[in-house]
Amino acid sequence: MNVDLKKLSFAGFLVSIGIVFGDIGTSPLYTYTAIIGGRKVTELIALGGVSAIFWTLFFQTTLKYVFITLKADNNGEGGIFSLYTLIRKYKKWLLFPALAGGAFLLADSVITPPISVASAIEGLKPGHPHLPVMGIVISILVGLFILQRKGTSFIGNLFGPIMMLWFTMIGVLGTASLFGNFHVFKALNPYWAIKLLVEYPGGFWLLGGVFLCTTGAEALYSDLGHCGRKNIQISWLYVKICLVLSYFGQAAWLLHPDHINKPLSGLSPFFAMVPTRFLIPAIVIATAAAIIASQALISGSFTLVAEAIRLNLWPRHRVIYPSTVKGQVYIPVINWILMTGCILVVLYFKESKNMEAAFGLSVTLTMLMTTILLTFYLYVKKVNRLAVFSLLALYLFIEGSFLVANLKKFPEGGWITLLAGVLIFTIMYIWFRASKIKSEFQKFTDLRPFIPVLKELSNDSTVPKHATNLVYLTSADNHSLIEETTIYSILYKQPKRADVYWFVHLDVVDEPHKMTYKVNVIEPEEVIRIDFKLGFRDAPKINFLFRKVVEEMVKNKEVNIQSRYTSLDKHNITGDFRFVIMKRFLSVENELPFWKGFIMKAYFVLRYIGLSEEKEFGLDYSNLTIERFPLILNTAKNVNLTREE
Repeated sequence: MNVDLKKLSFAGFLVSIGIVFGDIGTSPLYTYTAIIGGRKVTELIALGGVSAIFWTLFFQTTLKYVFITLKADNNGEGGIFSLYTLIRKYKKWLLFPALAGGAFLLADSVITPPISVASAIEGLKPGHPHLPVMGIVISILVGLFILQRKGTSFIGNLFGPIMMLWFTMIGVLGTASLFGNFHVFKALNPYWAIKLLVEYPGGFWLLGGVFLCTTGAEALYSDLGHCGRKNIQISWLYVKICLVLSYFGQAAWLLHPDHINKPLSGLSPFFAMVPTRFLIPAIVIATAAAIIASQALISGSFTLVAEAIRLNLWPRHRVIYPSTVKGQVYIPVINWILMTGCILVVLYFKESKNMEAAFGLSVTLTMLMTTILLTFYLYVKKVNRLAVFSLLALYLFIEGSFLVANLKKFPEGGWITLLAGVLIFTIMYIWFRASKIKSEFQKFTDLRPFIPVLKELSNDSTVPKHATNLVYLTSADNHSLIEETTIYSILYKQPKRADVYWFVHLDVVDEPHKMTYKVNVIEPEEVIRIDFKLGFRDAPKINFLFRKVVEEMVKNKEVNIQSRYTSLDKHNITGDFRFVIMKRFLSVENELPFWKGFIMKAYFVLRYIGLSEEKEFGLDYSNLTIERFPLILNTAKNVNLTREE
């Protein structure tokens, strides 16, 4: 039975619980530990910490993302690239916050799975101090990444119930810890958070730990297309209640006379408040929740990279659709890179408390970039200007404070995700900028004067036939234009005689899901152009889509694709199709300035290690011709060449 998960329903509520809140839902495992660190527990750090957590969840998650950002949907889809496509036509500089936000969100994907799984497994350490936590964590992560190619539909139905059990459990445990200690609710007064930051020695820097409670908020926006705004908003009410009860329960445990003025000594306040007889089941449930949180982030990374590829912001990679679930993708290269990164993080940091040093900095930058894009979106939507700029000032202050506090983590491990984010940003920018440079030097010519020539060539029996149907991919938006290299390929390089010349154009639109086409019969039975419009989240299966269109045209008697050879035509044999891919290489004749030369050389290296056009479009090598042409951007000038007598 198919259920529309974007409509408000119990099924949508349950799925939202399962896939949207995994990251933010497992934060009680490590947030308080990160705040306190090796310090002694005091009333100020316990109450100030939980007060800061509560108000961070309110401002960052509830107000900014659940009630404001979720309204910035692109035909029902969310995420930083969806937000960017809504406003990119207004200002070119918006590309930079979009690239930075996407880059640092991807960088965060190498630290979230290790810290979530490690925090859960470490719950066993007090009773089993010699437990090989690193080995167990790495084994779980390797197994998780190996399963990615199968898709998550076969276990996806369990996500909701397991996470529902997890949130209910942390809510119940927190409530049990609160009995007799309800005075901790005085921390709902933001006075305690302010007092912690102002009066506690080095209190401002504790914001780096506080921020960990909201690190999954950006992923929440990315999952808008899977669950719908209403389902996410309603399910957040339940999730937030459980999170608040858990955090206040941990605060109550910290304020117990046996724990006050003593260091945590490696104990996690979360597992410390779990009854001994329930510890093993709690760790099992926590581990399952951590795995689900990791799975959601990994799947989100695949979606983010797939979007970047469609928007021409990332090198092409093989994209696999492992199940019938809409929007679910698997990218092998990204999968193994993430797995390697996660394993290296575990080996480098060894324990979750050390991983906290690298966690949060990259997400803070992502949230700042979202704030910039969201502000511009609200501005162009003509929302009250005072409200827009007040919102900008508020979140620049909040997220700026978190960023400064998290910068303290830079030498302690934060440099890892920051370096990864900068590297990803550089790759994205090089790919985008080089593509623009290429397009600037792409020369087009009017196709119409060549129509009679193509028609004569098609009927010239003295020229050996290259194919019955010859198909060229074209980037020309105007149907009356064609690349000069295409004309050169057909007429000059080696005349390519065909019965029908097809020109296929792909336009990736700003809508997430769209699949339409338009046929322009330039010359009946001789020259035909097909324009596809695909959403930036749809797969460009050009070979498949082209054949569907041709079948439809044959059915409507718009074209005859039977072989024109006399011996085959009388037996109704379908003619062959041959695709031609035009590939550019950087000519040695170029004399480029240093920066442009670096961009173009790096681009061709990235293109070499990425997926080729023919593989991305699913073209069959048995009927494919690849032709290479030099890309000349800037030739040498004033060459002093003289002729000798």
